[in-house]
Amino acid sequence: MRAIVQRVTEASVIVDGEIVGEINQGLLVLLGVGDEDDDKDLEYIVDKVVGLRIFQDENDKMNLSLVDIDGELLVVSQFTLYGDVRKGKRPSFSTSAKPEIGNMYYEKFIEKTRDLGIKTETGVFGAHMDVHLVNNGPVTILLDSKKNF
Repeated sequence: MRAIVQRVTEASVIVDGEIVGEINQGLLVLLGVGDEDDDKDLEYIVDKVVGLRIFQDENDKMNLSLVDIDGELLVVSQFTLYGDVRKGKRPSFSTSAKPEIGNMYYEKFIEKTRDLGIKTETGVFGAHMDVHLVNNGPVTILLDSKKNF
């Protein structure tokens, strides 16, 4: 499982001209599911996202997590995180999970973060989405449950 995590002051997702998800201070998470991912990968990514200490403390150090600041999450499905362009210039998505598996883990991720009491907004799985954000910092973190990076 892969995630691009961006610290934001605000973010929203628009589908067919309508806002379907919107947050204030918190994290925008672009979430991709691979064809070999399982529940352990899900647990790893949820734990990392929720626990990332990338918000400033009183000494202006990145030392606080989303939970510490009572921040919000906006989660957007992003199968293209598994795009492989090592051969040629057209991405191959052969290691991306099938849509039904990707959607299942996307929904489980959302459920787990909400169960932790985190306000979690979403995009629409499989839809064409316009994502708007104000990346604060900018701070962007790449996560991979297989620890490839």
